[in-house]
Amino acid sequence: MATRNHNLSQFDSPVPSAQEMSFGIVVAEWNCEVTEALLEGAVRTLRQAGCPEANIHVKHVPGTFELSLGAQFFAEYTDVDAVIALGCVIQGDTRHFDFICDGVTQGLTQLQLQWNMPIAFGVLTVNDKQQALDRCGGALGNKGDEAAATAIKMVKLQIEMEADSPNHEPADRRSIN
Repeated sequence: MATRNHNLSQFDSPVPSAQEMSFGIVVAEWNCEVTEALLEGAVRTLRQAGCPEANIHVKHVPGTFELSLGAQFFAEYTDVDAVIALGCVIQGDTRHFDFICDGVTQGLTQLQLQWNMPIAFGVLTVNDKQQALDRCGGALGNKGDEAAATAIKMVKLQIEMEADSPNHEPADRRSIN
């Protein structure tokens, strides 16, 4: 669905409880006015879903391209249930935009499959700064809200699937209601 037809802060289905979940959030410093607003939205949504402040871990990386490695560090060195990657790439006059967008998309996709861990894609890829502002708490809601809700829903799905699998050893996770 096109964002212009949907508010990123409004969800089609209820967000499950995140009371027993833990999240890593990796945030790009580049375009910080936008990414810090995305972070505010993500944290707000996690907290509204019951995630304790102590279970929300935030780290910053220099730019959007570095989000993949930052997310991998969360997967490798922490026990979070999911990672939320937040960044913003604004189209410029060169093809740099294409390379960064492709790189972070491929990197985060590969990472979640490799680590069997939900990694929510909260990266804005926009034509101009106004489009970014509209999507980080402006007229079209906040992509950070959407990314956090996605992470919560994917953790819940993973836990349900693991519990229903007869051939899978239960993960060392906290119980999720």
